[in-house]
Amino acid sequence: MNDNNTPNDWLFEITPKNKFFSLNLKEVWQYRDLLLLFVKRDVITVYKQTVLGPLWYLIQPLFTSITFTIIFNNVAGIDTGTVPPFLFNLAGITVWNYFTACLTGTSDTFKANAAIFGKVYFPRIITPLSVVISNLVKFGIQFLIFIGFYIFYYFQGANLGLNGLILFFPILIIIMGILGLGFGMLISAMVTKYRDFSHLIGFGIQLLIYLSAVMYPMSLIKDKLPGYGWLVEYNPLAYIIETARYMLLDVGEVSVLGLSYTLVVTIAVFFIGLLVFNKTEKSFIDTV
Repeated sequence: MNDNNTPNDWLFEITPKNKFFSLNLKEVWQYRDLLLLFVKRDVITVYKQTVLGPLWYLIQPLFTSITFTIIFNNVAGIDTGTVPPFLFNLAGITVWNYFTACLTGTSDTFKANAAIFGKVYFPRIITPLSVVISNLVKFGIQFLIFIGFYIFYYFQGANLGLNGLILFFPILIIIMGILGLGFGMLISAMVTKYRDFSHLIGFGIQLLIYLSAVMYPMSLIKDKLPGYGWLVEYNPLAYIIETARYMLLDVGEVSVLGLSYTLVVTIAVFFIGLLVFNKTEKSFIDTV
């Protein structure tokens, strides 16, 4: 650009953002090609040099469901009503896996992408967004496996039925993804200063799964452990998983109050995570 041109002749002007809160949807749309590129990278390259490749998407939920069936249903004797225990567990695990994939994938955003962030400008929110979108592909593969076993048990004579609320199932998954994104952005900001958080995530997820009603109905905790039931009742993930099973298997119950609470928590966590994420992106390069 020559000296005779004015600043208005620039196509784009990159300036520091002074807004503490900014979702930059317009800018994200401008960089949609980069978003799709990141999604493709996350889906293809992760298992590109593995022996089993995409089969890992299937092995994990199947083996986890088998383990839960043996331990919690066969040994501990947890009753799943008319639904086969394996299918009951597979439904919970399939939904739960999407949350954990979003959380773990976005919780290391700044550290994992420091080299890219330090060289070229693009809306940083694109990176965690690509993780949430790419995990929808993985969720779709695992959900097809659930459908396959559902059909198998149906023709085996199991008393199965879809609930009319199944039409709202995609909305439930979106809420799960937004919740994972919010927590992930919050943790990714903390990891830039406190590396310990990256080691605690795996441990925290292992504990959280037992408080999220993944392998048991919420009513069981209320009946068997009323003194500790509040740990599950205040967990928004438990209401999502319980509602998902109600939609897919027509078992359990739907709590309108619980879902309202879940929606409020999800929105709050997302906005808090976004605020912290936007603040951290301005100075994280000095601490990573």
